Amino acid sequence: MAMKRITMQDIADACGLSRNTVSKIFNERGEVPEATRKMVLEKARQLGYYQLPAKEEPAVVYGGTIAVLTQNKLLSHNFGAYFITSFTDHISRAGYTMQMYKVSPEEIEEKSLPPHLDLEQTTGILGIELFDRDYIDAICTLHKPTLFVDGYARTNKALIGCDFVSMENISSEIALVKRMIEGGAKRLGFVGDIGHCNSFYERWVGFCAALGDAGLSVDKTLCILKEDSELYGDTEWLLEQLSEIPELPDAFACANDYIGIHLMTALKKKGLSIPDDIMIAGFDGSPEAAIVEPSLTTASIPSADIGKLAASLLTERIRNPEFPYHWTYVKTSPVWGRSTP
Repeated sequence: MAMKRITMQDIADACGLSRNTVSKIFNERGEVPEATRKMVLEKARQLGYYQLPAKEEPAVVYGGTIAVLTQNKLLSHNFGAYFITSFTDHISRAGYTMQMYKVSPEEIEEKSLPPHLDLEQTTGILGIELFDRDYIDAICTLHKPTLFVDGYARTNKALIGCDFVSMENISSEIALVKRMIEGGAKRLGFVGDIGHCNSFYERWVGFCAALGDAGLSVDKTLCILKEDSELYGDTEWLLEQLSEIPELPDAFACANDYIGIHLMTALKKKGLSIPDDIMIAGFDGSPEAAIVEPSLTTASIPSADIGKLAASLLTERIRNPEFPYHWTYVKTSPVWGRSTP
């Protein structure tokens, strides 16, 4: 698909100026404030406009294809759907096209790219829902501008050679757990595979920190931490795990809303009332959290804003490949449902 030709009107609209003002700059006719002139020229470069004034240095024309690598269907869950829609919109506005590739388990194992991805024709790479350490490290050695959204567990303790952006997990998890402790919870458990991804691991870190701040100990016998995140969507499996806990805790913090909602279903099958018998908190701010009964306490993630930021960081990396890598966290916000006091 051919890229849209950028016009002066496009630049004017992006800058909130009249076309006449933009025309003065490119045709060198009339006086324009220097700050306005610089803003217009920078926006022109971002959009890939080729006709710069003669007295300017020859500009690099930005554009090309961004390869999005993922293991999952991004549109199948709340964060991925809002993120990719926003990312696509902003990356196209900057003059790039986007091609999405689903990475197979075999390609993960072999550390190979999808067969239809032409690396020479790829300007930059976005990795999302990729949690294999060796594969991420292999992508970082391709010498392409690369940004990952989230990563493998304990990514924050590694030196990966690319940019990284994620939702902030620890502070909101601390707030959620603190709320349940203030509501009377003394014995708390965590539910989720903390090795699944970095976000799950950081939520576990926040859980442990909140208990420590309250002078409470972390008791793993009250937790469900089995590996394999797919299991947590199976209510019967959750019931089996709950039956192995001799005395259920006062509250559970779940790695995400998906787990929290399935756990609520399992607890109801055991005849327990939420939050009277046991409190539950999730994480993600999914639409389902608001409509489940009772509504689930969670943490809202600004998915669309993260998509916009990811597009900005990746295009900046393309323009400035030698700039130090960015590690960026975007603030999340607790949302109080009726599953906690």
